[in-house]
Amino acid sequence: QVQLVHSGGGLAQAGSSLRLSCTASDHIFTFSNYAMGWFRQAPGKEREFVAALGWSAGASYYADFIKGRFTISRDNAKNTAYLQMNNLKPEDTAIYYCAARSRGRRYLYANDYLYWGQGTQVTVSA
Repeated sequence: QVQLVHSGGGLAQAGSSLRLSCTASDHIFTFSNYAMGWFRQAPGKEREFVAALGWSAGASYYADFIKGRFTISRDNAKNTAYLQMNNLKPEDTAIYYCAARSRGRRYLYANDYLYWGQGTQVTVSA
């Protein structure tokens, strides 16, 4: 069973930065065969799309509320995906999840992702 292991969450002040990481733990899992995405869920709210990588080199997609503050990336040699979050705001407080989808699946919809991390808490204070 593939596991996506998170690291990098925690407490941050508004305006600061955090980098989330997500590493695939199964060495049989061919990381490069999957496109990665990030979602988040705030208390009392539904899980929402944050960012995703596409299949074409350099292709990435972001939710409108990101407005250039976050950057998604990956390092296939390390089986790891990243979410660099800059200029954090209190409304970014949520549990953040990385997920992996196979080719042909849509980046925007959580149901199209096959594997999920356990989530990492990000709390931003004003």
